[in-house]
Amino acid sequence: MIPTEDASARKREIEEKLKQEQETLAFIRENLEKSDQLTKGMVSILSSFESRLMQLENSIIPVHKQTENLQRLQENVDKTLSCMDHVISYYHVAKDTDKIIREGPTGRLDEYLACIAKIQKAVEYFQDNNPDSPELNLVKARFEKGKESLEAEFRGLLTRYSKPVPPILILDAIGVDEELEVQEEVTLEHLPEAVLQDIIIISGWLVEYGRNQGQGQRVHRVRMRGAPRTRRGPTPVHRHRSSEKRRPSPSMRFYSSTILYDFMNVYFQIRSNQLDRSIKGLKEHFRKSSASSGILYSPAVQTKRKDTPTKKAPKRPGHDYDLRVKHLNDALSEKHGASAGKDDVLDIEIDSYIHCISAFVKLAQSEYALLSEIIPEHHQKKTFDSLIQEALDNLMLEGDNIVSAARKAILRHDYSAVLTIFPILRHLKQTKPDFDTTLQGTAASTKNKLPTLITSMETTGAKALEEFADSIKNDPDKEYNMPKDGTVHELTSNAILFLQQLLDFQETAGAMLASQVLGDTYNIPLDPRETSSSASSYSSEFSRRLLSTYICKVLGNLQLNLLSKSKVYEDQALSAIFLHNNYNYILKSLEKSELIQLVAVTNKKVESSYRELIQQQIQVYQRSWYKVTEHLTDRNMPAFQPGTKLKDKERQAIKDKFKGFNDGLEELCKIQKGWAIPDKEQRDFIRQAQRKVVSEAYKAFLQRYANISFTKNPEKYHKYRPDDVEDMIERLFDTSA
Repeated sequence: MIPTEDASARKREIEEKLKQEQETLAFIRENLEKSDQLTKGMVSILSSFESRLMQLENSIIPVHKQTENLQRLQENVDKTLSCMDHVISYYHVAKDTDKIIREGPTGRLDEYLACIAKIQKAVEYFQDNNPDSPELNLVKARFEKGKESLEAEFRGLLTRYSKPVPPILILDAIGVDEELEVQEEVTLEHLPEAVLQDIIIISGWLVEYGRNQGQGQRVHRVRMRGAPRTRRGPTPVHRHRSSEKRRPSPSMRFYSSTILYDFMNVYFQIRSNQLDRSIKGLKEHFRKSSASSGILYSPAVQTKRKDTPTKKAPKRPGHDYDLRVKHLNDALSEKHGASAGKDDVLDIEIDSYIHCISAFVKLAQSEYALLSEIIPEHHQKKTFDSLIQEALDNLMLEGDNIVSAARKAILRHDYSAVLTIFPILRHLKQTKPDFDTTLQGTAASTKNKLPTLITSMETTGAKALEEFADSIKNDPDKEYNMPKDGTVHELTSNAILFLQQLLDFQETAGAMLASQVLGDTYNIPLDPRETSSSASSYSSEFSRRLLSTYICKVLGNLQLNLLSKSKVYEDQALSAIFLHNNYNYILKSLEKSELIQLVAVTNKKVESSYRELIQQQIQVYQRSWYKVTEHLTDRNMPAFQPGTKLKDKERQAIKDKFKGFNDGLEELCKIQKGWAIPDKEQRDFIRQAQRKVVSEAYKAFLQRYANISFTKNPEKYHKYRPDDVEDMIERLFDTSA
């Protein structure tokens, strides 16, 4: 049971809470009524606002539409005025650009090109919109005038600033000097930088104009002044969309092809002339320098040289210059009456031609680098081909003249002329790889010019070598042409000098002979790899074998001819001395040069063979003394006892022995003193051997008849002491004794 007090308190508490809840409920009801009243008032206000807004909108919308129409009309008027101004500007282009077009682009190329662009747009406008307008003919004429002025400026800049390359720069570009501390590549600048910029801009405009007129090819983009440029030729560009939509008229397409080809023709004609003048200038400089000082001098590199005790003469491009060429020319042409001055001129011409060939390659490479910046890529090879033709043709013509002169000289049996071909042919072969690279992409007829000249020189050289070998064999045996003292024959010295010269051109001479191998001139077994290749690809070893065989052939022919010539001498001893001198000269010359190694390639016993021949001739010579020494023998003489009285017949026999010896000795010494043995070693050897034989026999002879009285005047028969005999023999082969 809950206590009564607690229940009362609980009841009161509940009643108080109920009262509070009732008061809260009354408050909420009061607020709801107020909210309803406010909502009704707001709805009424909004309805009134909406009604008024609709009234306002109905009033403003017509005004807005009217204003919008007015604005559109204003814009149309502005656009119409702008279009009218633009159209009117085309009618004023001819007048506005007249002064600049008349004055030309010189000095203000960018401004001039801008005027040309305006004129071009005017031409396109009138062609598209009003082709019958007289203004079209006016702007066309103005455009044609502008185009001609640009072409004239292109031609004028090239003509004024294209100069021949100075010979000194060419020599520095092609020369290689071992005394230079640092090898620096010489750059050939054909045009001033500013002029080159203008030419490239004009060329680019002409090509771009041609492209925009329907050429449809990848060409230069016009590059404005100050823009970076590359040295690797033109850069292909892409059409702008607006230009792709334009369709040029037929007349404009006609202009485009004319412009494109005219300016390229102008370019190659001017540059071709300068290339040819550069090479001719080098040739003239070379002749003057060689004539005045004997050596070629290039002051541009002088400051770079080391200080050395001696200065070397500049070398031919690609190989060393050998003074033996001149020496051999002098020796071989002496009998033909050629002067030394003529040989010097010939030597200068050879060096000049060799330098000009190298100069052509360098200049052509430089010209192509310049051309690649100016001429469209697809026309570069053809233009380059045309550009180099004049200079190349002149060089080939000069080469043909050299070959022709050599052929004429060969017909005259002047085989020294082949020496002019050797250094040139070697240099042409060394230059051929660079030549082929430079002319890559040109016409086949252009690329074949150098190989044709090389083949012609090889054929002529091979013919000269063959005829020279035959001439050695068939040289006539004329008594007036034989040395009176039995010294070395001119034919021998000339032949050896000629063969020695071949040492410096082994591969070149081998290639010449290789062309004859194909005709079975030489019976040499070919290597299978060599058989399947062309003559130009023969290995150096095979060329060496060919040259060795050729030299052996010449030496064999020379030996046969010398044997024949020796028979001209009536004195067999002099004939032996003659052969001895020539054989010894041949052997010594072979040993002093590399000829002995070269001959040994196909003849291992060449040295021993010549030594045997020399010894044989010494023995033949020694037999000439038998008629002297036979008087010193006791053959057919009885034995004499000292103190025994001799019969008259016996005394006379002894007297005849002494007299025969004395007369024979005097006669031989008198004759042989005028003979010659140029080789001191051989001369001393022969003297010593003969002195020993004669002296010993004479001493024995004197001792045998020393105590025998065969005359009342012994001094009449005993004229010479042994020392006197030795002295007389010692003076053999000495005209000054």
